[in-house]
Amino acid sequence: MKCRHCHTQLTLPMVDLGSAPPSNAYLTTKTLKQPEKWFPLRVLVCNNCWLVQTEDFAAFNEMFDSEYAYFSSFSTSWLKHAELYTKRMIERFDLGKGSHVVEVAANDGYLLQYFDSACVPCLGVEPTANTAAAAREKGIEIVEEFFGEAIGHRLAKTGKSADLTAANNVLAHVPDINDFVRGFTAILKPDGVSTFEFPWLLNLVEQNQFDTIYHEHFSYLSLSAVRRIFEANGLQVFDVEELPTHGGSLRVFAQRLDTKTHIANEAVAQILAKEDAAGLNSTDAYFDTQRKADAAKDGLVRFLLDARADGKTVAGYGAAAKGNTLLNYAGVRPDLMPFVVDRNPAKSGKFMPGSRIPIVTEETLKETKPDYIIILPWNLREEVSAQLSYARDWGAKFVTAIPALVVSQ
Repeated sequence: MKCRHCHTQLTLPMVDLGSAPPSNAYLTTKTLKQPEKWFPLRVLVCNNCWLVQTEDFAAFNEMFDSEYAYFSSFSTSWLKHAELYTKRMIERFDLGKGSHVVEVAANDGYLLQYFDSACVPCLGVEPTANTAAAAREKGIEIVEEFFGEAIGHRLAKTGKSADLTAANNVLAHVPDINDFVRGFTAILKPDGVSTFEFPWLLNLVEQNQFDTIYHEHFSYLSLSAVRRIFEANGLQVFDVEELPTHGGSLRVFAQRLDTKTHIANEAVAQILAKEDAAGLNSTDAYFDTQRKADAAKDGLVRFLLDARADGKTVAGYGAAAKGNTLLNYAGVRPDLMPFVVDRNPAKSGKFMPGSRIPIVTEETLKETKPDYIIILPWNLREEVSAQLSYARDWGAKFVTAIPALVVSQ
């Protein structure tokens, strides 16, 4: 395989998580009787541009189809994050009725609803039919296509150029990252700004967040690699912020390389220096990833086996993609985790891909009163434990498995 950015032959391995189905390919009672497609799940590192990337096996359209089940609005903390972003961007870049905001991967309108409420004209680009429909129900205009350079030019030519573009947790999801970035260069006004949010590779490496690796994530991003990719495709990074979301993310601010309206912030140099010190631009940072992933997997399996031997009951919470990576790598099946609870009605009644664990509503949790609740989206531990605080009444304990097993009241 060659690097998806610079086309260098890839030879440096980072981690091998065996094989798994696409993490958002949830099963129905009908498809449960059919075979699943499993693909190898390996990550390689380009030793030229240092882009970390999943080895390609699954087709792009197999992972982002009309049954795509991730709806952003089911996380209250994420909605608060989106609302705060809207307020900050309006203030910082003086956005108003004469401005235009475009969000790529608009999902169910979780973000653009706040721009719309503030009377800032906006448009979403979202390729998955069910989330696009949910956004339209909120009154958001949606272009239902995969974004890239051609769409960026087309929207610009039809008067849809952007003062601000937002791309949250999507830069890692695109197979042709060069074409995707050129789309922002095409759609931006000369003094426009693009923001990108993505989980930070440094946290994946240092905090053993290997469960954020799945087929839908084609790339695992550092600022160093992103800056190189942007400059090769017409954008310049001028600011960056560290965020607590998704276990630790970066928000990168970029502008057109041919205009350079904004002066580069010192924060850019600071993050780049931190990545250099951590070895992200060399082979140093990547050698221990496999050992740490194996240790976390083994810790979870030991816990589940011990719980069963002790007559304790265990439930999962949050049918998240990262949970599917962990459960499939650990080989967990319904005998060790009988069900996973999720608030999203698009997932309820379905089954986790690979493990085939049933996904149920919160009522099942209240009825069965398990001894342990394993929070699979560990980045939402505080939100979920607060939401499920009533479980403490029957003595339930909360568990997370990443970066290592933790059990708490």
